[in-house]
Amino acid sequence: MLIQMVAIHVKQGHVDEFLDAFRINYEGTRREPGNLRFDVLRSPEDDHSFVIYEVFKSAEALDDHRKTAHYLECVRRIDPIITGPRTKTFYNVEMADFLTA
Repeated sequence: MLIQMVAIHVKQGHVDEFLDAFRINYEGTRREPGNLRFDVLRSPEDDHSFVIYEVFKSAEALDDHRKTAHYLECVRRIDPIITGPRTKTFYNVEMADFLTA
């Protein structure tokens, strides 16, 4: 398993637009056979700051995800309304039986 955490900061006045665009990715990714979990988290201190928590079966499943129409459409729509590049941090899973139950 591979976990990817993506940090995104949205420009002022564009949160609703961001959420509409990201719903496309959320709904599509949850149906991918290689995806185990996909959560959109919003900071309680900064309502323009988001972290996307993604769990994939493998690095190959994540690579497949990045080629999907829903991912590419989401990126196309959010790139103009975020304050800078998305930052990605990767984690290997050591103990997470709850993810496979």
